[in-house]
Amino acid sequence: MFQFLSTIFKIAVASLILGAGLSLFDITAADLLSKVGMTPESVWEQASRAIEWAIPNIILGSLIVVPVWIIIYLFKPPRA
Repeated sequence: MFQFLSTIFKIAVASLILGAGLSLFDITAADLLSKVGMTPESVWEQASRAIEWAIPNIILGSLIVVPVWIIIYLFKPPRA
């Protein structure tokens, strides 16, 4: 768990440093997105659609995965 949090922290710090560096050159997220033919609104819309698609599929998959995991966990031999 500590390694995961450490990685998240490192990514956040690197993103902050890179963002500060880009802002020194007056480069914004909207500028970068426009170069690839997107707008912040279209990114938000695509992210929203992805979440709307993912949530029902995660729930559907968990209806199988969670009971199987519980059964496997219950029948594992105890650790010594």
